[in-house]
Amino acid sequence: MKIIFKRYLGFIIILVLNIMLLIINRKIGLRSITISGSNIFEMAKILPPIFVLLGLMDVWIPRETMEKFMGEKSGLLGILIAFFFGSFAAGPLYAGFPIAIILMKKGAKFFNILIFIGAWSTTKVPMFLFETASMGWRFSVIRLIMSIFGVIAIGYGIELFISKKEKEDLYNKARLM
Repeated sequence: MKIIFKRYLGFIIILVLNIMLLIINRKIGLRSITISGSNIFEMAKILPPIFVLLGLMDVWIPRETMEKFMGEKSGLLGILIAFFFGSFAAGPLYAGFPIAIILMKKGAKFFNILIFIGAWSTTKVPMFLFETASMGWRFSVIRLIMSIFGVIAIGYGIELFISKKEKEDLYNKARLM
């Protein structure tokens, strides 16, 4: 019971806040509940296909293959693959975190997972194309190059500041999911 409560604590807090808001100010409370419901519905549309892909990825890609191409000894190839997958991913950033967990379970290097998440959030190809149409090629290319260097710098910085024990704990938690 305690584990279930802990897992759904964020949802419970939002529910309680929405109820309190509804009691205090009915109009704002109804608007808040409508927005919360809309967000839940939006996530419910996106997450099932992501979970199907995760299941397929978990079954189809052997751990040895993932370790070879994105593991500790993958080098530049692992970074490029992480950038490629993150840049061509579809969906909001919260859909990338379950994929990151699968990458952890399959033995991907922590730095490559950070690159994947960073690329997912900043270097998406559809976003780049939209940005190019709206802001022009020069701006878009400069922003993309800066984002690539930024993702690598942030990934490297996180890699330096997180201890080996903290990484092991993250990998152990991923295996339990």
